[in-house]
Amino acid sequence: MSKNKISIGQVFKTIVWPRRNLLFIGLLLIFIRSAAGLVPPWATKPFMDDILVKKDLDKLPMLLTWVVIAILIQSITSFILTKLLSVEAQLLISELRSKVQKHLLSLPIRFFDNQKAGALVSRVMNDVEGVRNLVGTGLVQLVGGILTALVSIIFLIKISPWMTLFVLLPMSVFGLITLKAFSIIRPVFRERGKITADVTGRLTETLNGMRVIKGFNAEPQEIKVFEEGVYKLFLNVKKSLTSTSFVTSSGTFLVGLASVGIMALSGYFNLTAGDFLQFTMFMVFMIAPIVQMSNIGSQLTEAFAGLDRTEEIMNTPIEDDGTIRTNKIGLINGDIVFKNVSFAYEEGKMVLNNVSFEARPGSVTALVGTSGSGKTTIAGIAASFLNPVSGQVTVDGIDLATISLGSYRSQLGVVLQDDFLFEGTIRENILFPKPTATEAELIDAVKAAYVDEFTSRFEAGLETVIGERGVKLSGGQRQRVAIARAILANPRVLILDEATSNLDTESESFIQESLRTLMMGRTTFVIAHRLSTIRQADQILVIENGQIAECGKHEDLIAAKGRYFNLYTYQARI
Repeated sequence: MSKNKISIGQVFKTIVWPRRNLLFIGLLLIFIRSAAGLVPPWATKPFMDDILVKKDLDKLPMLLTWVVIAILIQSITSFILTKLLSVEAQLLISELRSKVQKHLLSLPIRFFDNQKAGALVSRVMNDVEGVRNLVGTGLVQLVGGILTALVSIIFLIKISPWMTLFVLLPMSVFGLITLKAFSIIRPVFRERGKITADVTGRLTETLNGMRVIKGFNAEPQEIKVFEEGVYKLFLNVKKSLTSTSFVTSSGTFLVGLASVGIMALSGYFNLTAGDFLQFTMFMVFMIAPIVQMSNIGSQLTEAFAGLDRTEEIMNTPIEDDGTIRTNKIGLINGDIVFKNVSFAYEEGKMVLNNVSFEARPGSVTALVGTSGSGKTTIAGIAASFLNPVSGQVTVDGIDLATISLGSYRSQLGVVLQDDFLFEGTIRENILFPKPTATEAELIDAVKAAYVDEFTSRFEAGLETVIGERGVKLSGGQRQRVAIARAILANPRVLILDEATSNLDTESESFIQESLRTLMMGRTTFVIAHRLSTIRQADQILVIENGQIAECGKHEDLIAAKGRYFNLYTYQARI
């Protein structure tokens, strides 16, 4: 058994047992319903032998009364069972979805770098759907079917033991076929979940990248990729349908074989018409649940396959491990020190090599260098998004690897080059890091980032809905909203990834002033592509091939006429 294959024992312990009181009531109702369901077949013998053959009509009213009461009991218990267990099943689904989503949000950034957003949405929303059959109608039908079959067998043995044995032989063969089939189908259902997630993920990417697709006239290739995905899904469904169809067909054949057998044997054992009809009815009540259980088994198998995939996510280690990150820090000064830090995204392929420097409290550290040199990786480690392979990063002398991420990131602000905005209003996006901020704090942040410069032209002002990912705003407008968000957060450590790259010249001059105010007294890391924006930095680190090639102030590095001088003068000529 693989480590991600959930066992029946695990399911019983985590899902079924906590709901034992509710399920006990359900089982009691199932027993009552099953018992009531056996009254109509039992009534066939006295109806046939006593009423039709012997014309004893005095028994008819009582017999009909018992049958009507039994039918009424079945109807009432079925309604209560559905209302009781189906509602509980939906509650369980919502709880599992919340649990998986909560775990996802606790996973490290690197996990999401290797996953498709749409695929993860499918994992959260679709994979847990099948559990409704574990505490809902599937469980009811399974247990009810077993009870009905067992009691029916007792009645069958009482009527004719030998004929019962003849019926049970093909049913035993059917049971073995069913068990074997489900052992084959479970991996198929697991694969279906993966394919569904991949197709959903690609479709999500397609819809999010519609401007790029249309801009490059790439609709035909996206259509082809999606068609291949859904056809692969079709082949998987076809495989599962073939297996379940074989089980159903086997059941039909074996039931038919049993029916022919009892017709042949009924004359040999001299059964009365009532005995024969009663035996046939009880045989149907025994076989029908067994055949139905093949469908229920398919549902339960699908549920276990979905839980297998859910278990894969839940087994992924979280980033804020409370057993390791035990230091919950208060307000920090922001003294961040890198000591011989090395990092690799892939084993054996180092991105950083023994990087050492200190970012003093309130200082601005600019990271410059060519694309892929390691600038973003250094900022990611400072933000605790990445963990060094070797070496150490300290915050106020405390190893960052031991600090609770919640306590550290509550004092962290990040503004990215292409910052993410949520669908909603401008106000909601600025308030995102601090929903309880006062109106005065909000307005101060809006003015500091010059967001009011463009919202004043919008009819709805800050209440303007910006669309998914802020699509209704220009690049510069989105960037200013992101900067206002960071200003409102009032962080002690600030990460700026070329925060002014999307601004026009006039806006950039305004923002540079607001950023100077924002950075004052805060430890700031600036990833700079436009070197003219970081001349006032306290230290500039020139990163080349994962190492610090040069370090110093702007004037000193220009005077040294090294790598920074070459980069700066080259940009100045462009």
